[in-house]
Amino acid sequence: DEHLMVRYSGGDVTAFNELYARHRGGLFRYILRQVGVRAASEEVFQEIWMKVIASRVRYRVQARFATFLYHIAHNCVIDHFRRKTPLHLISWDDSSDEVVEVAGPDKDQPERAVALRQSATRLLNALALLPPEQREVFLLHEEGGLTLDEIATVTGTGRETAKSRLRYAVGKLREGMEHEADVA
Repeated sequence: DEHLMVRYSGGDVTAFNELYARHRGGLFRYILRQVGVRAASEEVFQEIWMKVIASRVRYRVQARFATFLYHIAHNCVIDHFRRKTPLHLISWDDSSDEVVEVAGPDKDQPERAVALRQSATRLLNALALLPPEQREVFLLHEEGGLTLDEIATVTGTGRETAKSRLRYAVGKLREGMEHEADVA
């Protein structure tokens, strides 16, 4: 990725296209799960890529490209919430595909698809209940594929703080999933 960004900074547009293709899915899911509203998430998503494009001439390899990208994303999400008051809350009970998109192989039986959707809904419910700092660290780790050191860099915290937040997030998500499974 870093090599692709260096190539892009030198004018190779195909390198940018490849970076975009590699990171668009995880980045958009990270933003959607942070912002919660598809239209607003799309705006933040576009803002992030515009900043990547604008920074290409100044880009220097100092960390993984994913760290660079999610650092920009982290700042754009914070800016979004600073611009938006009050917060717009969404219902995780909503059955729209905006909230939960579960893609499975065509060979899966309908029962499997329903079970996957229910699990995804339970996970999103539990994720929505996490404190924002824990949710962000979890999403950076899972959606962004960032290491603890990279998460610490992106969020401006220490490695141990990032590690602790991730551990607490995973524990709370497990509890939330188990509790909802018991209730259902």
